[in-house]
Amino acid sequence: MLKRFAGQAISVLAVLAFSFSMLAQMVPAQQPPPAKTRKAAPAPRRDLSGIWETPDRMEGISPAGVRTHAPFTPLGANIANNIFKPGDGPRKVPIGLVNDPLDSCDPAGFPRDLLFELRPFQVVQTSKEVLMLYQYQQVWRRIWTDGRELPKDPDPKWYGYSVGKWEDDYTFVVETVGTDERTWLDNAGDPHSSEMRVEERYHRVDHDNLELTVKIDDPKIYTEPWLARDKLRLTLMPADTDTMEMICAPSEAEEYKKTMATPLSK
Repeated sequence: MLKRFAGQAISVLAVLAFSFSMLAQMVPAQQPPPAKTRKAAPAPRRDLSGIWETPDRMEGISPAGVRTHAPFTPLGANIANNIFKPGDGPRKVPIGLVNDPLDSCDPAGFPRDLLFELRPFQVVQTSKEVLMLYQYQQVWRRIWTDGRELPKDPDPKWYGYSVGKWEDDYTFVVETVGTDERTWLDNAGDPHSSEMRVEERYHRVDHDNLELTVKIDDPKIYTEPWLARDKLRLTLMPADTDTMEMICAPSEAEEYKKTMATPLSK
């Protein structure tokens, strides 16, 4: 009798142990509380000062040109397809046939400095102007903020003629005209005319983040306005960042042509 009761007790205990084991598997383990993320400091009012870079390095460089653009006009199509010979992008030609102005160390010009090789750049503000200091080619451009109007018939310049104003406390809008049509828009050889008008919008999201939008309006070359950059994210770098030197040396460009481009064109 005792043996029978002992056997039944052991069976009951085994069933209970199995049940508790299954219950433990069914009840989710207690998760640790999520780590608190550091809340970004608010954006300062009407201030873009600092050194900025894009976290997506390849998006900033854009070696193959802009992702998309408005359709060409007949004039734009002729320049793009028959005159400009890029080394990258959808109309890429063999290296010996490339006629990119950058290969001769011409200035990248505006807005190519925003659409190709957009490396770290520094913004300096004064009471009358905003200065953009670019790492690539070690160049700078001036944006007037003293209320002056854009010139009606400006002489073409590599980086155009720019005026800017604050649309609100966190959005700085720049209008540029008078660009030199010898420059390309990007590394894919997309052209522009001297009548092009460019709008830049810098929106300060918070202390550490900025969004850049670039709109191209050039009715001689494109059938409609289009966005070359659409809310490209930029992040603030430490104030003591020492940016690298990126200068096109004509002697090095000439050597490149002798050793690479010229032999390949034969």
